[in-house]
Amino acid sequence: MVRQTELAIICTSAGVVIGILLSTSVFFCIRWCKKGSDIGDRVIANHHIRQNGQGLGLDGSASLSESVIVPLPELTVKSSAPLWLNHHNKDRTASVSGIPKYSYKDIQKATQNFTTILGEGSFGPVYKAAMPTGGIVAVKVLASNSSQGEKEFQTEVSLLGRLHHRNLVNLVGYCVDKGQHMLIYEYMSNGSLEKLLYSEDDNLTWEERLQICLDVSHGIEYLHEGAVPPVVHRDLKSANILLDHSMRAKVADFGLSKEAVFDGRKSSLKGTYGYMDPAYISTSKSSVKSDIYSLGVIIFEIITAIHPHQNLMDYVNL
Repeated sequence: MVRQTELAIICTSAGVVIGILLSTSVFFCIRWCKKGSDIGDRVIANHHIRQNGQGLGLDGSASLSESVIVPLPELTVKSSAPLWLNHHNKDRTASVSGIPKYSYKDIQKATQNFTTILGEGSFGPVYKAAMPTGGIVAVKVLASNSSQGEKEFQTEVSLLGRLHHRNLVNLVGYCVDKGQHMLIYEYMSNGSLEKLLYSEDDNLTWEERLQICLDVSHGIEYLHEGAVPPVVHRDLKSANILLDHSMRAKVADFGLSKEAVFDGRKSSLKGTYGYMDPAYISTSKSSVKSDIYSLGVIIFEIITAIHPHQNLMDYVNL
């Protein structure tokens, strides 16, 4: 009787041990399979981001604005573009960035031979254009005497091909044809924040000013924490904040932007004086902190309606 009891205890103990071993083996097999799947997903995602970034080195440290853009085969535009872009044209193709490409003839027709000018910046003049199906866009043309050039043009197309956020201006097309370089954006009917702040009939309410601050903050947060790798804008200012028909703000002009590189390397100064981080000016090392400084200047500018070139910082120091 005692032997039977001992045998039952031994069998039970052995069964428990075997069960634990099997459970542990299954658990680690599941963890191993899941880890392998996650690594595969990350490799694929990283490959996609680097492909859209164009020109990144193997160590990921090369900036977009300093990389060499290698021409890749172009693909015919698919019907995934917005409805108002879907008109039949043999010259229109999609680049590897996913941004539709237009011919000069397309843009010339849409702008009615470049007649309605919306404004002009360091890049060149901006024209209002009506697409065949009724959509309104803004066309920015690179001027021959522009302080910016083809590198900035390529940077903007490359970056906006992979950056998508409700508080970033959407690039809907571009044109490289007949010696012309053009960027095609969604139309922001209320223009720039700078224009609104310093117009004679400035009637921005405090609610609108607060919402603009929040919108810009969300856009910058996405660049710094949502984009992979992070992006430093490097030219944040009120002139580069645009407002749509409902007074929602979006960050624009990414020509001087670069991927954040934390290797201590110096680069040539880029940006607009009055908005530039003093530490960046003295060290020539840009970081996400430089954008945060510029954002702070913009917020003070929204509150006071004093331009940085008009001794805004003296007012703040008071």
